[in-house]
Amino acid sequence: MASRSVETERRGRGEARERVLDAALELFSGHGVSGTSFQMIADALGVTKAAVYHQFQSKNDLVIAVTERELGILEERLRAVEAAAGDDTALARAALLDQVIDLAVADRGLVGTLQFDPVIVGVLADHQPFADYVTRLFGALLGEGTDENLVAGAMLSGAIAVGVMHPSVAHLDSADLRDHIQKILRRIIFEGVDTAPTN
Repeated sequence: MASRSVETERRGRGEARERVLDAALELFSGHGVSGTSFQMIADALGVTKAAVYHQFQSKNDLVIAVTERELGILEERLRAVEAAAGDDTALARAALLDQVIDLAVADRGLVGTLQFDPVIVGVLADHQPFADYVTRLFGALLGEGTDENLVAGAMLSGAIAVGVMHPSVAHLDSADLRDHIQKILRRIIFEGVDTAPTN
């Protein structure tokens, strides 16, 4: 009985944490990180500020958790690239790129927040696990983690973010926007690899 009770408590804590992350992301998108307080998150959830602090001790902790959750969606594809060999490597890289694009297109406003919000940029600049993850991601997409490829990766992530949120593409529906970005980036990165499987 005790173990079941502990498991229920853990599941409840996990659900509460996810609700805080969801509310924080929505508020970050609308107000920026600096303009979002724990009280605003609490109000959005209908809980006390203490309940939010119970999940995250500081805004920096919250920013890191939000980013890790969003990037964690790519982990399976990233590992597939790292484990691939030969012809499978190109296909795995294309599939990873497709998932990066899918995530960006799925929530255009959020991409800009995660990519360009100065608080997020500052927090993550000092967070070594994030730096390690970015090195892995850029290495999987672009090759060995040289300085040139890291710059190329930074340019790629910025291009995707601007590509999905720029006012000039606001009229495009998600499917069309995804197809255009996919075609352009495959041409740039994979030199015209148009035969890789799509999701």
